[in-house]
Amino acid sequence: MKIIYIHHSTFCVETGGKVLVFDYYNGKGLPSCEYHGEMPEYPEETPVYVFASHSHRDHFDAEVLAWSRRYRQIHYIFAKEVKRKLGNSMLKRLGFGEEIKEKITYVRPGEKHEVGGVAVETFLSTDSGVAFLVTVSGKVIYHAGDLNWWRWEGETEAFNLYQEATYKRQIDLLAQRKPDVSFVVVDPRQEQDKFLGIEYFMQQIGAGYVVPMHLWKKYGLVEEYRDRLGQEQGRQRILLFDRENQSLVLE
Repeated sequence: MKIIYIHHSTFCVETGGKVLVFDYYNGKGLPSCEYHGEMPEYPEETPVYVFASHSHRDHFDAEVLAWSRRYRQIHYIFAKEVKRKLGNSMLKRLGFGEEIKEKITYVRPGEKHEVGGVAVETFLSTDSGVAFLVTVSGKVIYHAGDLNWWRWEGETEAFNLYQEATYKRQIDLLAQRKPDVSFVVVDPRQEQDKFLGIEYFMQQIGAGYVVPMHLWKKYGLVEEYRDRLGQEQGRQRILLFDRENQSLVLE
């Protein structure tokens, strides 16, 4: 399995002759942080699976639909809310007809789908859309989207309790699946609470590699979290991607 960090929460995973792309956006449009990572190009016959966990502009860009003009075997797995953002008018403006709709599978939380030989399971996000658990070529890959233990100063206690309960419930479900690689949110904007989500995840998920994401370029947080673990086995499970288009091959 080869993992390529594009930027932010966008990752490209190559395994078993297939390519999986999670939460791609072009790196622009957010004044606080701009990225310049680029998608690799593959032979036209490559099976490509494009996942969008939700429609926030740092997780989805409609330009991914243009990839269908290059890759004949392309499949889109989008959270249902993305359908509302796209709409027929946007598809027409982008120059697509009815044929593109046949390539898109829209998913809701708590569903299971088989898309082009790949098994997809979804979990409820604490923010918007879904998180993905994908089984492909004997590997199990988890991408959180914006599923995280969001705790914010200034929010109501009811909000923060909902976030905690919902996050724990979803991760407890995931614990039974034993992912090989998990992409998990660590957001520096949460300040002292930024490690809540990944700490609970590490406690509950006892196997596999974990890739912190959604870092807003604060890559030093990965080493900071590694230091908190205090045990070598746990440190080795946390993978650091600290530059755009960095790649890593896992045996």
